Amino acid sequence: MIQQLVILGATGDLTARFLLPALGALRAGGHIDERFGLTCVGREDWTGDAYRAWAAEQLDRHAPGIPAGRRREVVAAARYHRADVTDPGELAPVLPHDEPVAAYLALPPSIFPATVTALHTAGTATGSTVVLEKPFGESLHDALELNQLLAGRYPERSIFRVDHFLAMSTVLNLLGVRLANRVLEPIWNGLHIERIDIVWDESLALEGRAGYYDGVGALKDMLQNHLLQLLCLVAMEPPVSLGDRDLRDRKMDVLRSVRPLGLHDAAQRSRRARYTAGAGVPAYVDEDGVDPMHHTETFAELELELDNWRWPGTRFRLRTGKALRAARQEVAVHFRPVPHLPFSGDVTAVPNVLRFGLEPESVSLHLTGTTTRGDVLTPLTLAATPEPADLPPYGRLLLDVLHGNPALSIRADEAEESWRVVTPVLDAWAKDLVPMEEYPAGSDGPAPRRA
Repeated sequence: MIQQLVILGATGDLTARFLLPALGALRAGGHIDERFGLTCVGREDWTGDAYRAWAAEQLDRHAPGIPAGRRREVVAAARYHRADVTDPGELAPVLPHDEPVAAYLALPPSIFPATVTALHTAGTATGSTVVLEKPFGESLHDALELNQLLAGRYPERSIFRVDHFLAMSTVLNLLGVRLANRVLEPIWNGLHIERIDIVWDESLALEGRAGYYDGVGALKDMLQNHLLQLLCLVAMEPPVSLGDRDLRDRKMDVLRSVRPLGLHDAAQRSRRARYTAGAGVPAYVDEDGVDPMHHTETFAELELELDNWRWPGTRFRLRTGKALRAARQEVAVHFRPVPHLPFSGDVTAVPNVLRFGLEPESVSLHLTGTTTRGDVLTPLTLAATPEPADLPPYGRLLLDVLHGNPALSIRADEAEESWRVVTPVLDAWAKDLVPMEEYPAGSDGPAPRRA
């Protein structure tokens, strides 16, 4: 197990909201101890004491449920250094060189290449790993170049392209429900399932993230990575094991089976929109830091089909949006209706739906039954709330990084294939083949398309 974590970009939002709380959870759970070293690198001209005071404040704010003593132990372990992370001359003196490190790039993706090069030139001990956050490049071309750069400096098994969605307990529970239940696995296919909706709707608006979001948009921020990863887990063939090779090979099969989209297909199967003023929220174009000329979407929807034996005729709808009326984060599996109803009178049965709630975590199965008369159909819902996870998603990811287990990270070919899936959509949008629709903040999103 690696006992040294180096956070590059240690004064940013990612470190404050997720990495420090994740370390607190690992410390509280006994996964790391007093031998664990934490090197924090940033551009702010702070002393070590000033950084530790800031880190303590962030842990108090974002991880109040972790025992105070464990939070203090994480803070005490932090050693802060001011350095330009793209300059190997400044990085070399602050990096531990006598044992392997996990170098976490909590940085803007635009400086990943320069940082990876500087980190490699500065030198790390054999067995070290490098951790990158999504997005992996800003286009297929970027992803190819980044992967080529990484491959020339680190073995693939030492590269962790992390997506915290894969470490969410309900996402992992989705695999358990799918693969461990005889009642579901035989009908988990296109013969019985009509469509699967993978939805991440947020009631929150921009929340001060214009500096990042306005250059990315909903499709690149959520759909190209998080939601495509969920598609892989929902649609893949059962793996031989949950080891990194077996799991990632099956995910790759799904991405390769996505039916290619031409420009016309992309125009027909995708939507983009952005919110206007409503519910006390200003229009997106009026938010601080937004450039209206960027034509950034805050809502994206894409319908895909898979060309393989398991999923003929099944539609996969991926959707994400901001400033919507209600937060809705779920994977909803819609089964086909039964072919015949032997009940008298004018009765209909609502097709069965199996829902995996992501935030908050839940699993529910929607069935149809009858009333005491026996001939009136009525909905039935079976619901369960999974046990709370012992670690937050970033805690699980960090633990896998420290133990060198890449099963929940994205392999190079996965990152590239995900960009291939969405590139035709981005091209169609760039050619204005898909109109930029609008929806009021606080609404259900753009109006449904007419049939």
